[in-house]
Amino acid sequence: MEYTALQISQLLNGTVEGNPDVKVSSISKIEEGQEGSISFLANPKYTPYIYSSKASIVIVNRDFVPERPLALVLIRVENPYSSFAALLEHYNKAIDRKFGVSEKACIDSSAQIASHCYIGEFVFIGANVIIGQGSKIYPFTYIGDNSVIGENNILYQHVTLYHETVIGNECIFHSGVVIGSDGFGFAPSKDGSYIKVPQTGNVIIEDHVEVGANTTIDRATLGSTIIRKGVKLDNHIQIAHNVEIGENTGIAALTGIAGSTKIGKNCLIGGQVGITGHLIIGDNVMIGAKSGVITNLKDGSRVIGGPAVDAVQFKKQVIIINKLPELYRRIQTLLNRQELNK
Repeated sequence: MEYTALQISQLLNGTVEGNPDVKVSSISKIEEGQEGSISFLANPKYTPYIYSSKASIVIVNRDFVPERPLALVLIRVENPYSSFAALLEHYNKAIDRKFGVSEKACIDSSAQIASHCYIGEFVFIGANVIIGQGSKIYPFTYIGDNSVIGENNILYQHVTLYHETVIGNECIFHSGVVIGSDGFGFAPSKDGSYIKVPQTGNVIIEDHVEVGANTTIDRATLGSTIIRKGVKLDNHIQIAHNVEIGENTGIAALTGIAGSTKIGKNCLIGGQVGITGHLIIGDNVMIGAKSGVITNLKDGSRVIGGPAVDAVQFKKQVIIINKLPELYRRIQTLLNRQELNK
């Protein structure tokens, strides 16, 4: 599929500098650009590559000033990175036009599947399931009874949705995602054994959420575990029962969030973070990688460490820790002098 520089600039609300009729049919990194491909320049450290790249078109910032002549076409935009992301999304939609229901899918007669959907081989769809228009369900995916899936969602291979899961519109679930499995609820008995607490709630995921491969989101004990609009979850994340995650929060891989914790909107949580249960994490909070969060955090907090502390305080602690060997040597010298003077 070919696009001209003019067509791409119109898609991205950009302006063309050079031949507007130049055509591209592929996407490349700027350092590996080939004729007929389009790339982008967002990070200044990659600027030298624009002078040697063989890409036909490069997306750049509006204020980019080349230091020497260029042999390629520029498309100037406000934000090259986000514009290139929009272009990739458009490209993916263009090449992925799957639709239709496979004869090898197992679909309960009470399920309601809207038009223009794709249901792949060996998909299981339970009783009273509703699937909205344009959604794509890839092979070997399981959708439990009474679940509701909105419009234009993508569920890749081997996704599992337990019963009564509710999904909004335009979400993406990567392979191995499990939504709605039981929360970790067990009551200790007098003899030291555990009694399982039935998990009777569900999971609600709002619009424009993306969930990475092998991430798990547990159903609530009572009520709902809720993932709000625009949340982005990386691979291998564990979200426990009755957790709520606010709008547009991003969480990196290997993070674990214990039960009933509430996380605000527009938060950024690094990889391998552990958050204990029943906490309140405010809006616009940033949590550094490998942090252990054991207390509530106010709006706008910046924390790191285990246990997590204010980021500025943490840096001071690191400086002091790095000075400990020298301080130890000084103390030893003073003690030795004291012994000699006795």
